[in-house]
Amino acid sequence: MTFRFNKKYRIVALCVLTIVAIASVMMLRPIPQAVIYHNFADRRSFFGIPNFLNVTSNFPFVIIGMIGLHLIKKSTASRKVNIIYFFMFIGVLLTGIGSAYYHNNPNNDTLVFDRLPLTLVFMSLLSATLAEKIDLKMGFAMLFPLLIIGIAGVLWWHITELKGEGDLRPYILVQYYPIVFIPLILIFFALFNDRRGLSQLVWAVIWYVIAKLFEQFDHEIFSVTKFISGHTLKHLSAAVATWYLGRLFIKRHIFTTP
Repeated sequence: MTFRFNKKYRIVALCVLTIVAIASVMMLRPIPQAVIYHNFADRRSFFGIPNFLNVTSNFPFVIIGMIGLHLIKKSTASRKVNIIYFFMFIGVLLTGIGSAYYHNNPNNDTLVFDRLPLTLVFMSLLSATLAEKIDLKMGFAMLFPLLIIGIAGVLWWHITELKGEGDLRPYILVQYYPIVFIPLILIFFALFNDRRGLSQLVWAVIWYVIAKLFEQFDHEIFSVTKFISGHTLKHLSAAVATWYLGRLFIKRHIFTTP
């Protein structure tokens, strides 16, 4: 089912929902990073690598990021769209490196290098969705402001954490709002416009939600399996999500038949 009201009103509705979401989160008290966050279930070392599975399970991100960057060379898309996806796939690649670095020695300082690349992925995907489902010029115009907002959210958290007043609220918005906002864009606009790549985008969101669920049950899953933890499964599930982003790019900008 789609909302068959004027495009202008649909955009206004999304803007209003964005303002409400930002206001709702910022009305909360500052949220510090819980120290227990770094206490992952699987801390086994192999081959001299601490937290081996949590470190090495980031390797798929590097591979998918490199494949995505290669795909851009074959793209039939406009320069603006290619730039957006360039930042997305760079973000995926750097996520693999940054997350591996963090899990080698989990603490708030190394966590910065995990979260910064993730913001490139979140914000670039949001920009791509705006560009492809609503308006190319608007989506591209939002790319760099969104990237700056994403990076600023991580830096704000880290700086406030160093002052003993950690505040995750901006980063929470950066990480979770696209999960809500992108489906809303699909509901409001996707069925009005070109549907190519729609299923891939939906699956990317679904797999990311699955990854967050695995993350929440890190210890419980490891206690049952005795082999693999929820956090390792989170990495693998999130990598599947980025694989669908690569398929999305192929569907929309390499194989151009409907």
